[in-house]
Amino acid sequence: MELVALPAFADNYIWMLHDGREALVVDPGQAAPVIEALQARGLQLTGILVTHHHADHVGGLQALRPLLHGPVFGPAGETIPGAIRALKQGDRAVWREVGFDVIDVPGHTAGHIAYWTDGLGNEPVLFCGDTLFSAGCGRLFEGTPAQMYDSLGRLAALPGGTRVCCAHEYTLSNLRFAAAVEPDNRDIAEHLAHCRRLRDAGQPTLPSTLGLELQINPFLRCDQPAVVAAARAYGATSDDGVAVLAALRLWKNEFR
Repeated sequence: MELVALPAFADNYIWMLHDGREALVVDPGQAAPVIEALQARGLQLTGILVTHHHADHVGGLQALRPLLHGPVFGPAGETIPGAIRALKQGDRAVWREVGFDVIDVPGHTAGHIAYWTDGLGNEPVLFCGDTLFSAGCGRLFEGTPAQMYDSLGRLAALPGGTRVCCAHEYTLSNLRFAAAVEPDNRDIAEHLAHCRRLRDAGQPTLPSTLGLELQINPFLRCDQPAVVAAARAYGATSDDGVAVLAALRLWKNEFR
């Protein structure tokens, strides 16, 4: 299987898995990048995964449905355009021989789900939509800090080698924020330099790995003394992980 990031809009990625014949896409906010990739590679679209209802993740569904020879999987707790196979925590989405475990990850939206698989013959893969970004997390549009803290904890418990396929190219701005939170974290500084080189070369910074994120992502490091101290200085009401995440998320919203 080949994993491909298809750029969409200004900074979205539509992830595609294919075996040279059939393809699965994740969160197709635009149809055109998918259609172009299918035609260029001679692929048939046989499955779609949707993580949440925002337009930049579902906007291309209706245009793709006439080309689709298979199911659209999506969150049971959200309204997705057209017919879907509705999924929730503990369910499994199966595309060809690959099974994806469904994880409920509310916070960014109320019914957001993620998909994880170890069935690709190499490193496991996580499609996490807008819940987890490299060095960041999604804004809390519909959920609470407690929900996001719990959701990120579920993802952090996955194997460290998991490839993290986020839906946006936010890595550089997130790393600049992470460096403000933890200015002495060498892993952040080194990865920021690496990602700058990638972007200068026109390459994506994704996928990341979960093991790397545990070293560089402040939202996964809410129990680390330096992160707690930075959050308390910004206004966190206690050392509790939820309070730390809430302060970090407010800080990130205002960070420039």
